[in-house]
Amino acid sequence: MRDIRHFVNGQALTRTSGRFGDIYNPNTGEVQARVQLATADELDAAVQAAAAAHPAWAATNPQRRARVMFEFKRLVEANMQDLAELLSSEHGKVVADSKGDVQRGLEVIEFACGIPHVLKGEYTEGAGPGIDVYSMRQSLGVVAGITPFNFPAMIPMWMFGVAIAVGNTFILKPSEKDPSVPVRLGELMMEAGANLGMDLKGVLNVVHGDKVSVDAILQHPDIKAVSFVGSSDIAHYVYSQGTLAGKRVQAMGGAKNHGIIMPDADMDQVVKDLSGAAFGSAGERCMALPVVVPVGKKTADELRERMVAEIETLKVGISSDAEAQYGPVVSAAHRQKIADYIQIGQDEGAELVVDGRDFKLQGYEKGFFIGPSFFDGVKPGMKTYHEEIFGPVLQMVRAESFEEAVDLPSKHQYGNGVAIFTRSGRAAREFAARVQVGMVGINVPIPVPVAYHTFGGWKRSAFGDTNQHGMEGLKFWTKVKTVTARWPEGDTEDSAFVIPTMR
Repeated sequence: MRDIRHFVNGQALTRTSGRFGDIYNPNTGEVQARVQLATADELDAAVQAAAAAHPAWAATNPQRRARVMFEFKRLVEANMQDLAELLSSEHGKVVADSKGDVQRGLEVIEFACGIPHVLKGEYTEGAGPGIDVYSMRQSLGVVAGITPFNFPAMIPMWMFGVAIAVGNTFILKPSEKDPSVPVRLGELMMEAGANLGMDLKGVLNVVHGDKVSVDAILQHPDIKAVSFVGSSDIAHYVYSQGTLAGKRVQAMGGAKNHGIIMPDADMDQVVKDLSGAAFGSAGERCMALPVVVPVGKKTADELRERMVAEIETLKVGISSDAEAQYGPVVSAAHRQKIADYIQIGQDEGAELVVDGRDFKLQGYEKGFFIGPSFFDGVKPGMKTYHEEIFGPVLQMVRAESFEEAVDLPSKHQYGNGVAIFTRSGRAAREFAARVQVGMVGINVPIPVPVAYHTFGGWKRSAFGDTNQHGMEGLKFWTKVKTVTARWPEGDTEDSAFVIPTMR
């Protein structure tokens, strides 16, 4: 059986704790590999490698670091098909979706290629008599990222792309459910350096594990900052424990994104967009759209009829099936969790219009497949509305008015993303201004910003005061140093015992 090892100091780490986790093929339900699970000692080996590499890497000029990013981008693009197939084999998403996973990560790498420009500081000449003031952004040192199973390529690149480009060295702790692609990205980073005649050992390290390794990251005194993406309860834990240990922390949590359907919306587009946003990647996206809010009975009745017809056309298949809209979920336990939520929804009184629990794929009966499900009559007080299901389940919450539609996502515990579908510029503008959610789409079902803007939710969807990538990412991964300089001429004045001013 294939073993997936930690990747430390440019090579597989030979030492092992003796703890392993199983890696499944979600299409067949079979164990296909096992992954090492780190202890604090193995995490420390990675930190030591990163700490040793940091001084030279931080001293490398930004232009040369940018060249590494350019070469890394080229290598990832050259290996796109292999990376996508590897990702699909462990996660279960279809290969086309896996390519999108890799591509969205590469967009942040593209932003990181411009790091010489965005790292430029500020300068004021003549701030006072003969005094100049300037600021610079410098790396933090050894930093870490803890990433989820649902985007094993994109989210790691969101984190380490900017962090490494600004001069930090990085410890990546990916999900233990699908760890192979993160290791491969580490190998490609080393190859990018070698192709440019640069030794990048220790710059990007990959350590696998469970809560043991997460706690080791949070407690290690030499790790200066931690970025996390996962469920809200764990995000809160990471934020509280990391900040308690004196670290800089950004922790992105769960979501329950709403799609508001106004009566004037283009219903043809709405149905297609909802289908992809609710059921794509089997709903395993923090920016999925699992709640639809039609305004008015006529809008709701039409949407229900058309969504049922659209769901009947969806094809669920193995991840290598080019015609499948989505594949299996990541594990048997996650499939059962989704099925349990569907039952809870029924027990709470919501109408289960389409039930996907009995779906079986011929020849792959042991795979982790679940069909699309659709609820009507969902109410805000229900557990299934309050909590994140993270599966191919669409819930309809009917609203009588625009005001009610704005209130629903605004009052929800999560505030990651929201979308409104309308032809009215006035309604869209008012909605975007008033809704209490971090990312808003206007006729865009999954409003993930482009890489040079920033990603982040509100309320229990995010802990910390900085977002992912873009200029917010640059700020998170750097510290500011401000210099006030004076070059005296002639005799030195007597020492001043009062605070200097710029008069």
